[in-house]
Amino acid sequence: MKVSKTILAPAWRSRSIVFVRLAAGLIFFTQGILKFTDPRMGVIRFTRIGFPHPDFTAHFVGTFEIVCGLLVIAGFATRIAAIPLLIVILTAIATTKIPELFRPTQGFWFMVSDARTDFAMTMCLLFLIRAGGGGWSLDARLFGARDSHSS
Repeated sequence: MKVSKTILAPAWRSRSIVFVRLAAGLIFFTQGILKFTDPRMGVIRFTRIGFPHPDFTAHFVGTFEIVCGLLVIAGFATRIAAIPLLIVILTAIATTKIPELFRPTQGFWFMVSDARTDFAMTMCLLFLIRAGGGGWSLDARLFGARDSHSS
């Protein structure tokens, strides 16, 4: 049985990475916009969670989500843009999902179900930090010839 090199080759330059970028980038981009347009997703939520200066914090986080989300979508500085988004999602898990473990009406299985999107986003961001923007990205277009990334 002959196996194609394409099947076994690393995916770092794969154009398929665009799907991971679109998923992660669009989710963060839209969530960032919601922090400005819907107080329940921004200031009110940050107040309820207990962040200091919730008005500033919600808009600060929203700005990072919008800017870095757009960078990820475009595949420009993908690895760098994914880092602040990873900090945002890990903070969200720590402040909204982990506390569910200790609420009598919720617990482990409730938290696991509620955190599924956060987990998926974390894994997408870790993938993008490791893999970069892929073949269909501004990163590849601008820096592809100099990319000597190996697995």
